Amino acid sequence: MTECIHGLDEELCDVCAPRQTIQVQDPVPPARKATPARRAPVRAPGAKRAPAATDPLPDIDLATMRVHHWTHLSNLEGILSAGIIRSDASPELDVSSADAREKRAAVTLPDGSTAAEHVPFALSPDAATWDEVRKGAEGDRWSAAARGTRPTDFVILVAPVSALGDSFVVADGDATAPLTRFAAGLSEGGPLVRRASLADPELLGVEILVPGSFDLDALTLIGVPNDRVRDQVKALVKQAGGVVPRVAIYPPWFRPSED
Repeated sequence: MTECIHGLDEELCDVCAPRQTIQVQDPVPPARKATPARRAPVRAPGAKRAPAATDPLPDIDLATMRVHHWTHLSNLEGILSAGIIRSDASPELDVSSADAREKRAAVTLPDGSTAAEHVPFALSPDAATWDEVRKGAEGDRWSAAARGTRPTDFVILVAPVSALGDSFVVADGDATAPLTRFAAGLSEGGPLVRRASLADPELLGVEILVPGSFDLDALTLIGVPNDRVRDQVKALVKQAGGVVPRVAIYPPWFRPSED
């Protein structure tokens, strides 16, 4: 693939090759006789829209996508030194509140393990949870330490889904939400992601949960916000030795979304 000026594969760069939002049109219903108008049911904010049986599933291939794990720069040295991201690690700066960790520990996945026993990834670098932190980390899911950070204090670790094996779990939303559905591996997770895209076209809420730990040998990219952080990360990577992933500056990943 051709590398763009931002250090990414050109077709994967949202600046050089902007992504098009998947749009699915509902089929046009046949004409019928007029009936008295009825008020549409009110859907609670944040509730998922149940896809209709007639909704076509978008052509999304999970196996060709990438996953993203964001972490505070102060945690990176320990991650690089260990060569893995561990689900049970004690980070230097923990962005999650104690309450949020308890909730994830209480979520049982189809194989009997818990969400807390998995390393969380997102399918989008603009994931909903990451955007909450970029906007100030308000809410009970985030720690006081998280509210004291800036988006440019973080880095994003990127790997291809194809490098995750087939033991990962797909959650079609926040793993702790009561309506979230789970599926194991590519064979079950692929269709779940396609269905999730009907209500979440950019897949901002989907989680990919890797059991136990994630080996940094599968890492292909570390996204950083600016020159200063790039130099820090390159120094840490050199110090740790081992596999050297590409370090690329990509400012859009560190900017809060516009409401």
